[in-house]
Amino acid sequence: MSNSGGSSGDDSASAAGDRDWTACEPGSDSEDLDSLDPDDDKNVTFAVFNGWDETYASVYTLTNLLERDGYTVDIQELEAGPAYQAVSVGDIDFHTDMMMPTTHASYYDSVKDDIDVLGCWYGAAQNTIAVNEDSPAQSIEDLKDMADEYDNTLYGIEAGAGLTKAVKDNVIPDYGLEQLEYKISSTPAMLAQVKKSTDADQNIAVTLWHPHWAYNKFPMRDLEDPTNSLGEKEILYNVGNKDSTEKFPYVAQAVKNFAMSEEQLADLEALMFSEDEYNGENLEDAVAEWLDDNPDFVDDYRAGDLAG
Repeated sequence: MSNSGGSSGDDSASAAGDRDWTACEPGSDSEDLDSLDPDDDKNVTFAVFNGWDETYASVYTLTNLLERDGYTVDIQELEAGPAYQAVSVGDIDFHTDMMMPTTHASYYDSVKDDIDVLGCWYGAAQNTIAVNEDSPAQSIEDLKDMADEYDNTLYGIEAGAGLTKAVKDNVIPDYGLEQLEYKISSTPAMLAQVKKSTDADQNIAVTLWHPHWAYNKFPMRDLEDPTNSLGEKEILYNVGNKDSTEKFPYVAQAVKNFAMSEEQLADLEALMFSEDEYNGENLEDAVAEWLDDNPDFVDDYRAGDLAG
């Protein structure tokens, strides 16, 4: 799976309960880290979701920041479902990619008694249909009459992605787009087509999501979704195993302090994953370069001033 919005355990909101998940302000539970004592045990484990760019960005950034305080961070790559289960039983201490109130509701529901929610760090997660910014369509519904402007094609991602299912089950029937060829392949193939169309100055329509570095790298914009077929914006939350948050109170607070704006995350992801930068390799070096170029981010993180 290759994105936060694209794959999920379920798209129900069964676990939302009485909590308003959309009300979280990233970094709002922050404290000055210099006022706290580091944990006695400095060996901690984080999960990243295989292929989900924003989870790599957040965890590798936190790893760099925690290493400055003498921690050793073990990063484990897992699919989303197994990652939730690993945190719930304590095999993994923390992860940073609970997408609520909808996409990860069933995951949360299955482990909520064994995890602590440690605030949120990003507040603009959203599945989208995106086009090149100078193309004519303004709304998804425009694609019905403007299909020929986009070569009668909508480029998608992995067949098993939640975004793919939402487009097939909701977007296409809701907007009458059955005449479009929906090319389901992979995230790298979709991004390669975006680059190819951009270089050729051709119109393109793709399934995309926020956060994603493609918005930083290519001239893309979202189409309006008047029927709300792709759902509302969601919030990315941090979670920790209940015993781990007691064992690592400093790390738990450091996780709460972490927050990124859409611009910051897109800039970091572009550096980490675009083919003319680090291209998904040497992610530690990419994060170190970004933090060196953004020293105020580090200072604000330590002081608890990334909120808002």
